[in-house]
Amino acid sequence: MKEVAPGVNLIIPKIIVGLGNPEPKYDRTRHNIGFAAVDKIANIWQISLSPNRKFQGEFGEGKGIQVGKVCLLKPLTYMNRSGQAIRAVVDWYKLSPNSVLIIYDDMDLSIGKLRLRLSGSAGGHNGMKSAIAHLGTQEFPRLRIGIGKPKNLMDESGDLNTIGHVLGEFSHTESQLMIQVLEMVVEAVEFSLKQGIEKAMSIYNSRSIT
Repeated sequence: MKEVAPGVNLIIPKIIVGLGNPEPKYDRTRHNIGFAAVDKIANIWQISLSPNRKFQGEFGEGKGIQVGKVCLLKPLTYMNRSGQAIRAVVDWYKLSPNSVLIIYDDMDLSIGKLRLRLSGSAGGHNGMKSAIAHLGTQEFPRLRIGIGKPKNLMDESGDLNTIGHVLGEFSHTESQLMIQVLEMVVEAVEFSLKQGIEKAMSIYNSRSIT
């Protein structure tokens, strides 16, 4: 890792969390892309994930790329209670909230785009609402993966059926695209571990896979 200039405080994640729902019926849904991202990272880094009752999720720890120990977590509490599991890990390792990088889906981003941020609101995402409530702050990094807005999918009232969209599966074409997106997610996370979230933001927030 490169030397850091004196006085520069890099934000380097120590816990990487993917948000999703635990039942098999949610496995390939858009809302579970956070789980898919952590599975991809675990596979590449050869970190074994296993159920951990204390952390209320699937958990593993190992070495990231050119850094020390990194923890991976998939909360199994269901989306709207994800913060319970995240807080349990943070408390156990005595880390600050800005040591947590949370990966999750975002309808406001088109498929093929990522957004890294150091802080921010939940933006209507129930998993992030829970994380913010349990960590007691919005000041922690997050990586949003674009899943796009629903197209021609209306509910009985004529409104866009956002629930049906996020809990639906990617189309075949979208699934092929998401394979490349997840590869970019791994690159962005690895870069964040080496040179910090802010530097990764300047590179990966402008990239797009089409």
